This record gives sequence, structure tokens and C-alpha cells, in this order.
Amino acid sequence: MAKRDYYEVLGVASGASESEIKKSYRKLALKFHPDKNPDDASAEEKFKEAAEAYDVLSSSEKKQRYDQFGHAGMGGAAGGGGGFGGGMNMDDIFSQFGDIFGGGFGGGGGGRRGRRVNRGSNLRVKVKLTLEDVANGVQKKIKVNKYISCEPCSGSGAENGSYSNCGSCGGTGQVTRVQNTILGQMQTASTCPSCGGEGRSIDSKCKTCFGDGITRKDEVVTIDIPAGVEEGMQLSVSGKGNAGPRGGVPGDMLVVIEETPHDELVRDGQNLYYDLYINFADATLGTTVEIPTISSKAKIKIIEGTQSGKILRLKGKGLPGINSYGNGDLLVNINVWTPQELTKEEKSALDSFRESENFKPSPTGKEKSFFNRVREFFD
Repeated sequence: MAKRDYYEVLGVASGASESEIKKSYRKLALKFHPDKNPDDASAEEKFKEAAEAYDVLSSSEKKQRYDQFGHAGMGGAAGGGGGFGGGMNMDDIFSQFGDIFGGGFGGGGGGRRGRRVNRGSNLRVKVKLTLEDVANGVQKKIKVNKYISCEPCSGSGAENGSYSNCGSCGGTGQVTRVQNTILGQMQTASTCPSCGGEGRSIDSKCKTCFGDGITRKDEVVTIDIPAGVEEGMQLSVSGKGNAGPRGGVPGDMLVVIEETPHDELVRDGQNLYYDLYINFADATLGTTVEIPTISSKAKIKIIEGTQSGKILRLKGKGLPGINSYGNGDLLVNINVWTPQELTKEEKSALDSFRESENFKPSPTGKEKSFFNRVREFFD
């Protein structure tokens, strides 16, 4: 099932302000909160969907990427799989509520905001693509050196599972403080300073990772890159970044697209350009020539009397768009080549035509000026 537009999910316009986005998310989170809708799978999905939308639209960097490339620029279309919103889980969702609801939301909701879950850092890699890769989409295998879960301790950081509950918070990861105010008693919860919110401490550290739960290792990651990506575009592959310390969730892999220049074709958005050079005789008498395309070759007809600067358009022979239907065009710019060296016979033959009426420039309304061609191109 295709993902819904994030703005549609939150019920806001694409130009909505930060406060409008936050207000709308707060309303939906209250409406579909699991504590208010127990055993309601539909409500839980809507709750997660709203959280995913807010996670993207509340971040200026993610929002800019989404506005430009849609879901393809986020985790879903990069082929990483695994979860939504860059590897978010219910703990990640509830961790947002300190900002949205002022820190007290869900305090009595069964301890949902209990132990803090560590998250691994993101990895940033660059991938070079040819025009053929861009046109068709491609699967790339990349070897990266990153943090992975420590094998001897299974990522726990503790040797033989030697953990004990934190003495300060009793294993909850939070400490509660009660204050007397003129309005009565006020209870606040905050991250336990002793265990950093993890709720436990290591008795005997793993000798391989020294208690971190992660070690460095080379790993080959497979990335599915959709057709139509552009230079500088950044894709997010969920869960393929560095592993999280002590059993935490992994970060994401951010894939930055770089394009390798084509030998003959030049890209401009979805359109491609090709400079075709023909000789004076072919321009005058007409001919058929073969030109390169992304996938193969194409034959085009040069009509009699073709002028230099004429542009031929091959519909649909350009590149696909990542957020649009159909392909761009291949634009062929005709250049009539003027010979720079001639034999005496060739010079004599051309000189005999110098005074011919047919050789005198006589542009008509059909022959567009340079400025008109430029204006037409940008219109």
C-alpha cells in the first residue's frame, strides 16, 4: 500500500508553519493514543502514521528533502526496508512527547517512557551513478566500515549478561520528584542521571567492546536506488547506519547521489541534450543521421535547408522523474560545420556560388532568432 502524503496525514497545507504542524500532530496523537484506544490496531497505525509524518515535517532538513523528492527521498524508497520514519519504534515516538506535550504526557500510561533506548549514529556515503543508472534505477553494493553489534556479548556490553538494576531509579530509567506548590503537589519525571536512562548498569564489561556493545567491522550493504534521482539528492536507508550502543537501534545510512558525466549527452533535469554536427552538404541537401540515446541509438531525419542552431525534440527520450509520470525529452542541437581547410578545387567550386541568389541569407518568419530560441527554451 502506497504511503499517504505527510501533509495529508497531519491535515495541514504544504506551507504550514512549525506551530501549525505541531498543533495538528498533538491533536492526532491525543485522538489515536494507544492508552485511549486499547486493542485497536487501526488507531495504533494512525498513531504511528502521524508520528512518522511529524518526525519528517518537524525537521527542517528532512522536510526540505521530502518537499523536493517526496517519499523517495526518505527511508521508504531507498530500498532499505525495516520500519518507518528512519527506524522509529514506539519508544522513539513517545520520546517526542516531551517537546509536544511539555514532558508530562503519558506519565501514567504504564511507564511507556521508561528505559532510554540508545540509537546509533547515521552513516553518510556517496554513490556515483551513470546516466544509464539514473534512467533505469540500479542496485548498488557498498562496502562500509561501521559499528556493528558486538558478537561475544550480543551487543549488551556485559560479559555473560552481568547486569544489575540501577540503584537510583530501580531499573525504570527515570527518577520522579514530587514538589509542593500552592496548587498542590506536582510530580515530574526526568532521566535518571546515574544510568543515563538505561535502567541498569554493567557488573562485568565485555572484554571485546569494553562495555559499549558495538565493534567496528566492514560490511557490504545493498542499496536499491530508484530511477530519476539527481545529483546531490540524499536517500535514507533505514537501519543501515551504525549499531546503537548496548542493544540500541541502529542509525540510518544517508546515500548522497553523484552523477558521472556522459560522454555525449548532457542532463538538465529530466531532459537530455545532444550537440549534433553536420557538414554543409548534409544541411543543404538533407540526410539521415544516427544519434545516441540512453539505451541505444536513434535515427533522425535532417531536412533540406536545415540551419545551424535548429533544435529537434525527441519526445520521451529523456529521463524519468522521481516524483512525476513519463520521461523528459532528448533535445538535439544542430550545428552546421564550416570547413576550415579546403583544396583549390573546393574553394573554386564554392566561389562559383558566391553570387548565387540561393546562397544569400534570407531568413523568414519560420527561422527563429537566437533570442527567440532561448526564450522558447525557458518558457
